[in-house]
Amino acid sequence: MLRPTLTLLNKFPYTPGPSKYGTYPLLPPSFAMTSYPPIRPVPRPIPRPEYVPGNFFTADWGGHDTVEVEEAQAEGIQLGGEGERRVREVAGMAGDVLREVGRLIRPGITTNELDKAVHDLIIYKGAYPSPLGYSSYPRSCTTSINNVIAHGIPDDRPLHPEDIINIDLTLFYKGYHGDTSATFVLPDVDRQGRELVEATKEALQVGIKACRPGRKYQDIGREIEDFAKRHGFSVNGQFSGHGIGKVFHRPPWIFHTRNSEPGEMAPGDCITIEPCLIQGRNARGELWDDGWTMVTESGARSAQFEHQVLITEDGVDVLTRI
Repeated sequence: MLRPTLTLLNKFPYTPGPSKYGTYPLLPPSFAMTSYPPIRPVPRPIPRPEYVPGNFFTADWGGHDTVEVEEAQAEGIQLGGEGERRVREVAGMAGDVLREVGRLIRPGITTNELDKAVHDLIIYKGAYPSPLGYSSYPRSCTTSINNVIAHGIPDDRPLHPEDIINIDLTLFYKGYHGDTSATFVLPDVDRQGRELVEATKEALQVGIKACRPGRKYQDIGREIEDFAKRHGFSVNGQFSGHGIGKVFHRPPWIFHTRNSEPGEMAPGDCITIEPCLIQGRNARGELWDDGWTMVTESGARSAQFEHQVLITEDGVDVLTRI
């Protein structure tokens, strides 16, 4: 498979990752975004989140207006009310978009093409892609491949048959956000890569099972880290889940390692759980010069899965199943 793949990737050379972690292409720092790409348009009638600059779609990079947004506080969803109906609707839409885009993943397709598909599907639903314009982020989703932990920026690199790729997307619709992500496996991914992805998927379920009224937020991270260690993986602690609803990111912060975050879950809490598991013992990441892309220090692969969940009177509902 390597010879046709090299032709496929042309200007994107195959750089192997550390052999102890398996066989896969390493994404080097030279792949970092160096110029701001054209912004995909959003029809004016579609409402934008408050953090999107008024001139985001017209100004050059560095010329976007500064948007003052009040620091968000923890705020639950009123169960049985309009808020619950809307957050369930938008989260379900997010799951639908992720499922549809997942069907497009194949060797040779670019992450830029996947981003366009995400963008078009969200716009078709009359929703806004929440990442677009968030702190001037230039795309409608993030695409994190192999050694990229999170926030990979879609570009023109074709997917390699040995890649694993996380797609993380969020919709804004009728005043609420729906947030989800999954890691997809290309056809020639080796056993070590597949084991990482399966363990990460299971780690998310372990975190969800820790959710019910009266349990501590920190219980989620303890359960996930203990599970990951038992299976020989580490968990990145630089990213967290978060409260979500009318606001994209708000307290409570959901850490996926052992932590001392205060507070207990209560009915109406709407949060994301999104662990990043990494091969080996070093879970630390380092940031590329583009200011977004976080990669593993060790060059090991990372995988991530995310669901948006709602704490109910007697348990937890997953809102973003695909």
